[in-house]
Amino acid sequence: MELRVLHYFVVLAEELHFSRAATRLAVAQPSLSYAIKALEQELGVALFERDRRHVSLTEAGDAVLIEARRTLAQAKQIHVVAEQYHAKLAGMLRVGFEATGAGPIGAAVQARMAQEYPDVKIIPKRFDWGAEVDALRRGIVDVAYVWLPAQIEGLHTEVIASESRFVALPLAHPLAARSQLRIMELADEPLMWTRSAPKAWVDWWAVNPRPDGREPVWGPTNENAEEMLEQVAAGRAICFAPASMSSYYARPDLAWRPIVDIEPLHIALAWRVDERNPLIEHFVSIVRQVQSSSRNQEL
Repeated sequence: MELRVLHYFVVLAEELHFSRAATRLAVAQPSLSYAIKALEQELGVALFERDRRHVSLTEAGDAVLIEARRTLAQAKQIHVVAEQYHAKLAGMLRVGFEATGAGPIGAAVQARMAQEYPDVKIIPKRFDWGAEVDALRRGIVDVAYVWLPAQIEGLHTEVIASESRFVALPLAHPLAARSQLRIMELADEPLMWTRSAPKAWVDWWAVNPRPDGREPVWGPTNENAEEMLEQVAAGRAICFAPASMSSYYARPDLAWRPIVDIEPLHIALAWRVDERNPLIEHFVSIVRQVQSSSRNQEL
């Protein structure tokens, strides 16, 4: 069984369309079809149900997909380890985050790691709207700053920071003249949202339902922070975000204002339960030190 063929299988399972999968893999469609048939013969089970119009995973295919992703992630890690020795590095740690990650704590942790472990290379990997948790489970990153709420079952997690939530408004918006806002003052404003995240995640960020029981006014959708803020700046909607985005994503055409009567964002550091990586232990220790120092400065 070749890793190349497992990769073909995973891409086809994600696309469920032979032509799109072949394009994504940059291979001829007949070559992809032949490789999948050969894999099914080798395994002795059908992985896909297919006809001229439809492709779907079988029950066996669903089960094999989990193991195939795990195998490919582990194979990638072997290359990472080899690269560490080839480059004579003491270690490499991949840190997942979305948008502003852990905010000021994240920046302080990176600086402290560079000072105390100069031979450890920190590789930041950005994801959009909750995808950092899936990346952690799949082994794409070693640790992640996770914006709660999230599906963190089976992971080690520690809440390391909290941030109040802000609203981003077009600069000319009437409410931009206010220094702070309440959620019901925004009740009639179209709100940016995303189809990329689970509904529970979207509802929490949107404060759905609102205190009066109504749903928000749903505005345009987006796939990432940059798309979201472009729509807001154009006057099509508003958006909610953590306080750190008000400075990290400051723009001359936006006004950021705190929402004073809703729950803040809680940010957790997460890593896999079965992970045995001393670099993760060092990183977690540094995060705890920075968090403790930050808390003492606030007191």
